[in-house]
Amino acid sequence: MKHSFSRSFFAALLSAVMIACSAGCSKSEEAPSAATSTTSTSTTTAATEEAVTTTTAATTTTASEAETAATTVATTTTAATEATTTTTAATAATTAATTEATTTTEATTATTTAAATTTPAESEPQEEVMEEKLIALTFDDGPNTTTTNQVLDVLEKYNIKASFFLIGNNINDESAKAVKRAYDMGCEIHNHSKSHPYMNQMTVEEIIEEFTYTDDLIFEITGERSKFFRPPYIAVSQEMLDNIDVPFVAGVGCNDWDAKVTAERRAMSIIRQAKDGDVILLHDAEGNSATVEALDTIIPELQANGFRFVTMTEFFAENGIEISADDKKIYTNIYQKYQYN
Repeated sequence: MKHSFSRSFFAALLSAVMIACSAGCSKSEEAPSAATSTTSTSTTTAATEEAVTTTTAATTTTASEAETAATTVATTTTAATEATTTTTAATAATTAATTEATTTTEATTATTTAAATTTPAESEPQEEVMEEKLIALTFDDGPNTTTTNQVLDVLEKYNIKASFFLIGNNINDESAKAVKRAYDMGCEIHNHSKSHPYMNQMTVEEIIEEFTYTDDLIFEITGERSKFFRPPYIAVSQEMLDNIDVPFVAGVGCNDWDAKVTAERRAMSIIRQAKDGDVILLHDAEGNSATVEALDTIIPELQANGFRFVTMTEFFAENGIEISADDKKIYTNIYQKYQYN
């Protein structure tokens, strides 16, 4: 703006000088008269004044333009400043809002994290707790010095107890050691008759002899009387129930007395049938190695399925059942409602 004002001023001044010079030159060359000279002088003066006026006007105009321009610049600057101020304020407001939103989000996240930390049970699946079931392992037809001890070895391996139902005629000095070993391990010793006959076909005197003979031998070895009786072939008569004063026990079997039934079939049959409260009926008769082999499958599988092994006395005690001569059930399952099931 300053450069534009200077150029206008000097242009006007130069124009006035040139007019003056032109007038002087004309007077010198032509020698005009005094009137003419006066006129020229007047003209020159007028021209000079006009030039000065023009210059002043130009200067005024230029100054006015400069002022206007300055005002425009000031206005523009003010507007720009206001716009900048507004933008800055808006930016600050946006920043504050963003900060507040971030703070709120962080607080929400913290709350959620705290909730997840304090209540893991709600977000993590709970491991299912398997309900414990009771089952009793029982063995018939011992004792002997081979299979009975092999069965006891397996029981020791898994740290469990069983109940043995003895045949009186199989008890001798050597087999009695296996009976004592079983008793010392915490196993129970019960009665399976003297000679394994069909006692349901016997007289009362014969029934009593079958039971009493074996009961006396058990007492000699263990110092305890048998608390349960398993009738041979599960053949029962009313005379037997009336004259044997302990509860009768049957059980869930797998025909393990049959040599044609493999160890695998014996194991699978027991595992498939087993339910809470069952009495498992197996045999430790001499030479019955397939049942010994089957135990290594039966025991861990039933344990994995939630079964706990107990003796017959423990079975009754844990269920609040009194061992009584008046109990006329033949137990296959401790929870059965009727005489046979």
